[in-house]
Amino acid sequence: MKLRRAILMILSIALGLVLLGLLIRFGKINLSVTLRQLQSVSWTAFAELVLLTGLHVYLSNQKWRTIDAVLRGPSDVVPSASFSFVLTSAGVAFGQILPVQLSMAGVRTLGTYFHGKPVKRGTIGTFFEQSFDVIVVLFLAVASLAVKFFKTGAVGWLLSATIMVALAFLTVDFFVRFMNRLASACNCGEKAPQTRRAAILQKFSEMRQCGLLQVGLARRLLLLSTLRFVIQVLMAKVTTEAIGVQIPIWQLAAAIPFVVIACVIAVTPGGLGVNELSYATALNLFGTPLSVGAQWAFANRIMVAASCATVAIFAIALLLVEKLLVSARTRAIQES
Repeated sequence: MKLRRAILMILSIALGLVLLGLLIRFGKINLSVTLRQLQSVSWTAFAELVLLTGLHVYLSNQKWRTIDAVLRGPSDVVPSASFSFVLTSAGVAFGQILPVQLSMAGVRTLGTYFHGKPVKRGTIGTFFEQSFDVIVVLFLAVASLAVKFFKTGAVGWLLSATIMVALAFLTVDFFVRFMNRLASACNCGEKAPQTRRAAILQKFSEMRQCGLLQVGLARRLLLLSTLRFVIQVLMAKVTTEAIGVQIPIWQLAAAIPFVVIACVIAVTPGGLGVNELSYATALNLFGTPLSVGAQWAFANRIMVAASCATVAIFAIALLLVEKLLVSARTRAIQES
């Protein structure tokens, strides 16, 4: 089993490198130019990217804490805001080299191992909260396709995106209420479901018992996911300006949904190759030359990975300082 996993990992890395190679060749990426672009990035621009990355991580952390408040039991330990932020930032950082969903769930599950219900709170909680990110980009992908089809440009994308986000909220409200009605129809009790329909109803019933089927909860998670998308667009804009590439912000916003969807189903570690190829292709659909989009996507990967690592390191450092201060305060109280 271990050998099989090792082989699959090697194959996924190889596939990612092949995709990067294809992007470099057909996107005509000049690696020496990319290196000079990265070297010319100012500390101010990188600091701005780190702050936006930190906000992006913070919103993800707020989503998970919202879910965790619902899933944990009365006797379970409540993780501090700083500790949960460390887990989230570490998951995001590892997500640059591992599948982000698995890395996030894995780090959070390990982090809550001694807090009670680690699989339920770490794994299930993570996949549930991240599903709302997917919902947002699926609806926004429709907006992007509409802009491509009708060729409406920036104003058209903003208008269609607003409509689709509003529709997403309405759809989520309806779907949560519908699942609650289905859960009410479940009479499985302690017996194992005999049919597929009964099994589905039982799952809905279990979700309702866990407190996940709440309209207010779904709205909050969807709002936080929408804000995360906005921050992601701003991060992309910062990296374009930092390396001196001219890509309209609406084209970045229109391309990101397809990139996120591609990375969700990607089999390469951290979406290696898939992320960059998706960015270059999607941007090209909206008018950015393939060579420009490919050059930026390659540089963007490096800058975002560096900013994610920076946020994680700062978060860990601040947590250690916090623990040292608490320990010193405790000793002072005991000695007095």
